[in-house]
Amino acid sequence: MMKFSKHSAYLLALLSLLPAAASAELKAGFVNAVKVMEAAPQVEKANARLEQEFAPRQRRIVTAQQEVRRLEEKLAKEETTSSDTESRNLSRDLMAKKRDLKREQDEFREDYNIRRNEELDKLQKRIVEVIQGLAKEEGYDFILSDGVVWASERVDITDKVLRRLTQK
Repeated sequence: MMKFSKHSAYLLALLSLLPAAASAELKAGFVNAVKVMEAAPQVEKANARLEQEFAPRQRRIVTAQQEVRRLEEKLAKEETTSSDTESRNLSRDLMAKKRDLKREQDEFREDYNIRRNEELDKLQKRIVEVIQGLAKEEGYDFILSDGVVWASERVDITDKVLRRLTQK
C-alpha cells in the first residue's frame, strides 16, 4: 500500500500547532488506500495479465500433480505384485517427480510474487500520480492516506480518485 503514515503524523502534529484561523484556510483531503486498491479497474486488469501470463505454467503444475498421484496409485497397487527392482525403480521415479514438482511449484510461486509486486508498484505509482494531479487541480494543501484513524466525508476524496482511475 501507499506509505503516507509517517508524513500523516507529521502533518497532523503541525496542524495541531496552527491557530484555528490559519488551519481553516488549509484544504485537506483523505484517500482510503484500501478502497482504492480494491476498486481500481487497473487491479482487475493487472490480475488478468498475471493470470494469462502464468496460466501455462499453472497447467504444467497441475499435469505434474496428476502424474505424481498416478504414480503413487500405481506404486500402491503394484507394490505387492511387482519385483523389488520394479518397486524400487517406480519409487525412485516417484520421488524424482515429487522433487521436480516441488521445485517447479516453488519457482512458480516466487516468479508470480515478483510479477505481482511489479504490477502493484506500477499501480501504486499511477494512484499517486492521480492523487497528486487531483490535489493540484483542486487546490489541496495536503492529502492523507494510511495511518488515518478517521476522516469525514468532507475531506474524503477516495471516490474522486477512483473516478479518475476509471477514466484513464
